[in-house]
Amino acid sequence: MAKEVLINKDGQASFGIFPGGVHDINYMDFDLRNAMDKRKGTLAKRLKFNQFQFIGFTCKQLIVGIAIVDLKIASNCFVYIYDPETNDYEEHNFINPFAFNTHIDTQPNSGKAFFQKGKNKVSIKATATPRLRSVSVELASGLKINAVLDESGDFEPLALCVRAGYEGFHFTQKSTALICNGTIEWGDKKLVLEEIGALASVDWTAGYMRRETFWNWGSLSCKLPDGRRLGFNLAAGVVETGFTENAVWIDDKMHKVDMVDFKFDRYHHNHAWALRSNDGAINLYFEPAGQRKDKTNAMIVATNFTQHFGRYYGEIFIKGERIHLDGEWGFTEDHYAKW
Repeated sequence: MAKEVLINKDGQASFGIFPGGVHDINYMDFDLRNAMDKRKGTLAKRLKFNQFQFIGFTCKQLIVGIAIVDLKIASNCFVYIYDPETNDYEEHNFINPFAFNTHIDTQPNSGKAFFQKGKNKVSIKATATPRLRSVSVELASGLKINAVLDESGDFEPLALCVRAGYEGFHFTQKSTALICNGTIEWGDKKLVLEEIGALASVDWTAGYMRRETFWNWGSLSCKLPDGRRLGFNLAAGVVETGFTENAVWIDDKMHKVDMVDFKFDRYHHNHAWALRSNDGAINLYFEPAGQRKDKTNAMIVATNFTQHFGRYYGEIFIKGERIHLDGEWGFTEDHYAKW
């Protein structure tokens, strides 16, 4: 059963893992203060609250990344699509000052998110009953995506909240290896997601985050030779104050994983990554095939972001089972943000 609200009647965030998720991230009820314990006003509470949502689609024929980011003083949306067989690639990045024509609701599993700039429109809509997430992309370039992600049944998302710096909180909900259906129109191609075996992942994140934040991240959604769906979400550098966002999914069942170490060369983007967890569950290598990069220094806010798409090799050990990966497609990310 979902927790109704994240912030309690005393204005404090609830920390921990929430198996049923959280219905509403009621951030305006949070008792936000500065480092000297002075309460911040309504305007500051609104402006300092950050939100983003990322949707990924992966299979042997297709890699797609979609994000809407609301930082209040500005918003950002990116969409990229890659064909591993032909190396065809298309990328779009849009920025709206003061988050114009941008909105993300505070309900992870029943809210809407949208971004529009000119003729470019991206929207994500979640419904609680049935538990589905619809994704719509219409770009001036002609790229169109209409997809539905299935989060119903016995699927277990990873929803958790941790402390962020001295005064804030960081909430995130992750899902991987989701069944999806729909179509993608890209140039002269019309791809049917269920026919090409695509699976989806979701990252819904919000909070009063550290002024300067960084993270490394890895994500996978694939089908095993025996037909089961395998996914994982792994991270280091941000959600590590008492809890982690590290988990493996086999079909709809989630299995938590301990702290993960990411070894990579930040200045040589084509070099392989190594991912290892303290509990021995993760022993993987990642070979980048391409990346989406953004390096912006606007003084008040800044980002140095590289999201790679590529292939995973190695082993995962879960509940006595050894799962071998041999080139399954997924993502990694190296991200610094000042907000």
